[in-house]
Amino acid sequence: MKRAVIVGAGIAGLATALRLARDGWRTVVVERAPARRSSGYLVNLLGPGYDAAERLGLLPALSAHDLGLFTTVLVRADGRPKFTVPSAIAEAALGARAVSVFRGDLESTLYDAVRDHTEIRFGTTVAAVQQDTDDVRVVLSDGSTEHADLLVGADGVHSATRTAVFGSGFRVDLPYVVGAFPLAHPVAGVPQSSATTFIGPGRTAAIVNLGPNRSSAFFTYRCTDPADELRRGPVDALGAAFGDLGGGVPDAIRHLGKDPAGAYFDAVSQVVMARWSTGRVVLLGDAAWCVTLFAGHGAALALAGADRLGASLRRHADDIPAALAGWESELRPEAAKRQLLARRGMLQYAPPSRLHVWAGDLTIRAITLPGIRGLVRRGIARANR
Repeated sequence: MKRAVIVGAGIAGLATALRLARDGWRTVVVERAPARRSSGYLVNLLGPGYDAAERLGLLPALSAHDLGLFTTVLVRADGRPKFTVPSAIAEAALGARAVSVFRGDLESTLYDAVRDHTEIRFGTTVAAVQQDTDDVRVVLSDGSTEHADLLVGADGVHSATRTAVFGSGFRVDLPYVVGAFPLAHPVAGVPQSSATTFIGPGRTAAIVNLGPNRSSAFFTYRCTDPADELRRGPVDALGAAFGDLGGGVPDAIRHLGKDPAGAYFDAVSQVVMARWSTGRVVLLGDAAWCVTLFAGHGAALALAGADRLGASLRRHADDIPAALAGWESELRPEAAKRQLLARRGMLQYAPPSRLHVWAGDLTIRAITLPGIRGLVRRGIARANR
């Protein structure tokens, strides 16, 4: 029986464990966090991500968490509406083969699917890695040593596996910060079954109100020193950057103050590497390619990457380096495309000026026109092939 050690119990790591376990591998997942974590931002699984979720058998469980379609209201700084984007626009953009869930629900679905088929060790990190042509030896912080055929680093954009095996210098930090967190209860000023979005120069604030435990907040803004923002913490940093806004924003930030540890709050970074593997060690997900939240396909790429890795390992049988090389050549063009789209998307989420905000509003208004909707659907379909 082949053995794999997987570092990281997020989407990429759990999906990899699920796919390999179904192919007969013995898998061990190590996670530095002491327990499972959840975060509240919304992810869309479409294209290759939806296909992978289907092949992994996740769709029946995910359907119970599907957020469905909802109206988006573009608002001014004080919360007054500018115009409404009907749910039909999202339907045109996403297409029939799509599911929208909160990231935490996707991780929970993966965990439930794989927990009886893998060993998961929380509060555990990798202390050392050694490999030769026959196996890879992974020394863990609990004092144990795992001998495996494959080590998968799926430990995110700040991957310790990447640093230990490949060195440093692959993370490209961008001058933006993102904050996202779940809302146990809807906040005032956001209509039921809708999202309100404020887009202003250098920042975006979005509040989703889909009922208790189905609501969330998302913030992003441009800044000169992301590291300084992170030192301030999410409550102070987001309060300073968005404290002048109305609508549901003040209530959302007050909610955050009650549980700041439940927020995702980080600088925006991409990972750019010439190779994602060496010998029997491979990086997957944000550890390898991080497209950023601006791309909107991070979760989908993680699922697709895990599923395709399993398929390549099966095709190449005992030749693991060849399997990893073939997998990377297939997936790399998609990751590169998403990274490029994310860099362009920064103008959407953090427009440089009021002129850019105005131009963006015009574009969104145009998309709402019935004659344009079909063009949007066909354009999205081409992008997600």
